[in-house]
Amino acid sequence: MDAVVVVLVIIVGLWLLSRAIKIVPEYQRIVVLRLGKSIGTRGPGFVLLIPFVDKPIWTDLREMVIDVPSQTCITKDNAPVAIDFLIYMKIIDPEMSVIQVQNFRMASQGIATTTLRAVVGDIVLDDVLSKREHINETLRQKLDEVTGRWGVKVTAVEIREILPPREIQDAMSRQMSAERDRRALVTEATGKREAAITVAEGEKQAAILKAEGQRQATILQAEGQRQATILQAEGYALALEKIFEVARTLDSKTMSLQYLEALKTVGSSPSTKFIFPMELLNFVKPFVEHTNKAAD
Repeated sequence: MDAVVVVLVIIVGLWLLSRAIKIVPEYQRIVVLRLGKSIGTRGPGFVLLIPFVDKPIWTDLREMVIDVPSQTCITKDNAPVAIDFLIYMKIIDPEMSVIQVQNFRMASQGIATTTLRAVVGDIVLDDVLSKREHINETLRQKLDEVTGRWGVKVTAVEIREILPPREIQDAMSRQMSAERDRRALVTEATGKREAAITVAEGEKQAAILKAEGQRQATILQAEGQRQATILQAEGYALALEKIFEVARTLDSKTMSLQYLEALKTVGSSPSTKFIFPMELLNFVKPFVEHTNKAAD
């Protein structure tokens, strides 16, 4: 009997010890209620509680995500859209998250859905589809204003999908197809225009280069002709100078001999007519005199 009592005492002692000693991880905290009154937050590490007096409420400080299911909202232009999104939040005050709200997860989700409808109701459909970042930031700010009094911080809101009605999707598909066709036509026209400009520019550059080449060729040709004329004139001048130099060294006898040689050449020709200049006797006379003196 005594052994049974000892075993029971040991079991009760271990049970009380397990209720009195808590090991709190780094990412968790314990909000302690002593006789129903909050005495603060405990942890991390070893925490000692009074059994049956202290009530521990565990909280998790890690960032958590709430998956909000698809919500049907009406835009400013009366178009229904289905939106589902995610809420990222974390507890920054464990005591407030326990005392100020019963279930902050459910409360945050409810505030998020009503806030989403209010935000989308002030935006037209095109802006809802194209301004997700604006909607995300607006939702985050409005949710953070509410959850701040619960000791919860909303870090981000991310819309995952926006689904307009089927008829609106078909209209959007036709609009996108028409827009792609328009862009294709614009791109084609722009390409043709740029090609025509490029061809015209090339032809202009070719004409400029051709004219420049012809001008350079004309200049070079004129320069060559000028140099040739100068060289020819210089040749004539040199020839005349040589002739004048030789002429200054000739006497009358040498000229007479040259004249007689010319007459000899004329006499050897088959022609029967001879033309003698009037000065022939003047040229021959010195030669005859010189011959007569030699005979004497």
